[in-house]
Amino acid sequence: MTAPYLIGDAMTGGYGRGADILHDCTIAVDEGQIAVIVGPNGAGKSTAMKAVFGMLNVHTGAVRLAGEDITHLSPQDRVAKGMAFVPQTSNIFTSLTVEENLEMGAFLRRDDINVTMEQVYTLFPILKDKRRQAAGELSGGQRQQVAVGRALMTQPKVLMLDEPTAGVSPIVMDELFDRIIEVARTGISILMVEQNARQALEIADKGYVLVQGRNAFTDTGKALLADPEVRRSFLGG
Repeated sequence: MTAPYLIGDAMTGGYGRGADILHDCTIAVDEGQIAVIVGPNGAGKSTAMKAVFGMLNVHTGAVRLAGEDITHLSPQDRVAKGMAFVPQTSNIFTSLTVEENLEMGAFLRRDDINVTMEQVYTLFPILKDKRRQAAGELSGGQRQQVAVGRALMTQPKVLMLDEPTAGVSPIVMDELFDRIIEVARTGISILMVEQNARQALEIADKGYVLVQGRNAFTDTGKALLADPEVRRSFLGG
């Protein structure tokens, strides 16, 4: 059995000198697949993702990318290794245009970014229409498209999304999930935290249900959706 492309393996840790939030928590995603982290509020979902991205202290356990131990790398160094993280809030430059936001995503690159820009516009056609408009004037769903597009400008191998559908309408949520599936089909691994657990598990190759910073259930998205205990406890029946 081959190792996952990205894994936060048996992570225990938290913020600063505070109490640990994660307890022997494992999160992984294979190449070109979608892994979803779900669970009740306060379960440590976003904390687990931030731990994988190097934004908090992992006291025990390890984070590995393509077999390389990156546990002690900074988030910036992880970006250089091919990881991209889209936070839930404050994830765009509101005063810059859509196109300027995308250009900011390519700040580490020294090659021609126009091909990637066109790929982003193909994925999110509305952004091409609004490329000269200030990003702060866009709807919530369009802002999320800008945030994801900017992350894709780094040409990541792993795209990490923290609550990408928070605050958007069900129609926009479905559209964003469709685009996320398209991104995964290009070979990019997706690790995603989602409140809309049922819909997220429907598109997930792998699902992780966290409770109080621990793995409660781990399986394929379909298997978790079919699990009576998961349905009763976390999916509303």
